[in-house]
Amino acid sequence: MEFFIALCLGITLSAACGFRVFVPPLAMSLAAKYGHFPLSSGFEWLGTTEAVIALAIATSLEIGSYYIPFVDNLLDLVKIPLAAGIGTVITAATLGHTDPVLQWTLAAIAGGGAAGILGTLASLARLTSTGVTGGLGNFIIATIEAIGSISLSLLGITFPLWTAGILVILVAFVVTKILVNPPAWLKQSS
Repeated sequence: MEFFIALCLGITLSAACGFRVFVPPLAMSLAAKYGHFPLSSGFEWLGTTEAVIALAIATSLEIGSYYIPFVDNLLDLVKIPLAAGIGTVITAATLGHTDPVLQWTLAAIAGGGAAGILGTLASLARLTSTGVTGGLGNFIIATIEAIGSISLSLLGITFPLWTAGILVILVAFVVTKILVNPPAWLKQSS
């Protein structure tokens, strides 16, 4: 059961990376610093004051940058692969007491996959907003993503099983809606 909870925690925090890359590592770092989150072997550095400061600065810069029209679209080019990478590392950090092959395989598939899927969906929403509003409505998407990342991170650390379940249902719903009734711009490109 402990393994399943750790996996749910990793997936939830990785999914939050799909919205904002540095918010979940900051949440992990703060939780570890104050003794609410056990870090796996090799990831103890995440619970240091230096890590908290560095991640807080990176988080502030990232959140602020997404409020600049068209810069946000450029950041999405970097965000998706970076989110998948950090999502993989975060999930591996939660699965520390397992066989390394299983740890990193699950981390890459579940953690990297969750971050990549949510990052792609968020980027598609921003791209649609840019096309419809000329980038002027992107601050709404940026705000929703920031709130989503913070909420997923906090809920994931406190209620990993519930949050992972809600996340799976939400992603399945969105993907099904897109496949059943694709947006007009997506229909035109095929």
